[in-house]
Amino acid sequence: METQTEGRSARKRQAILEAAAVVFLNKGYPGTSMDEIAALASVSKQTVYKNFADKQRLFTEIIHGGLDRIDELFSGVTGALAATEDLEKDLTALARQFVAILTQPRMLQLRRLVIAEADRFPELGRTYYERGPERVHALLAEAFKHLADRRLLALDDPVLAANHLTWLTTSIPVNKVMFCGSGEHFTPAELERYADEAVRVFLAAYRR
Repeated sequence: METQTEGRSARKRQAILEAAAVVFLNKGYPGTSMDEIAALASVSKQTVYKNFADKQRLFTEIIHGGLDRIDELFSGVTGALAATEDLEKDLTALARQFVAILTQPRMLQLRRLVIAEADRFPELGRTYYERGPERVHALLAEAFKHLADRRLLALDDPVLAANHLTWLTTSIPVNKVMFCGSGEHFTPAELERYADEAVRVFLAAYRR
């Protein structure tokens, strides 16, 4: 059974992570101080260092937390696609979910932050790429292999096909926000249109 002390420690750790995410995403790595994180989390600076050895360790934890969420969101969805009985309908639903998730402000801020710090933390950038985009494309490619075996798709390179679908779906809104900032917004109808058109073009190229 969790003791009161363990419960308080877990709550403090979570408060630190939430506060750190806010500060890192708003001020970037160089502009963030452990003092500011401690103040926002309502804990002492000593408590922050007790949970995280330094700012780099805390930064890494924030990035990895975002990656865990991406994996949770897409593992089940892409797996179910392989057994579809209505390819266009289910692929459209997946594309709509994909663009809606990838254009959430928090996800876009996290992406921009990793890109901005890629030279400072190249290993972290590589981890983000491998556990984020590369992992999503691998999951999607595995589903495409099954669909090709069922003679629903015709493709020689499932990973390339997965990249084609995701970039057809997200390139317009993601690129605009990356260059123009978080003030850019898209309506649900606009995002659905990008997803629907992406699937239409994808199937025109890959449907057997």
